Amino acid sequence: MQRGLSLMELLLVVAVTGILASVAYPSYSDQLRRAARGEAVGLLHDTAQRLQSHYARTGQYADSEQWQTPLPEGSRFYRLRAWREHGQYRLLAERQPQGLMARDRCGDYQLDQAGARANPGALDEADCW
Repeated sequence: MQRGLSLMELLLVVAVTGILASVAYPSYSDQLRRAARGEAVGLLHDTAQRLQSHYARTGQYADSEQWQTPLPEGSRFYRLRAWREHGQYRLLAERQPQGLMARDRCGDYQLDQAGARANPGALDEADCW
């Protein structure tokens, strides 16, 4: 009676595992990208709500000496930049230069006080928001 695996059985297991991994990895990476895009959109909407609340309290989007609204810095894949003036703001979620989203087809995400959405640097804006 033989105990353990033969070399052929071991090679077969390694080959099947490699084939399964090569099929599953692109799908897994795509799901990670979709999740990171959703996180960027959520970050912009959360920040917009904070700024709207600040506007309701002070009558302007910019910080004053009395009222300051801290904004999030971003996430693992996106960095948040905010331009705030008296009656308007513009939010930009920029892709981090290294990492999974650096060459994403959706580019960066932009949102302003009127709710206008854009994707600067996008190759294809379909299904980005």
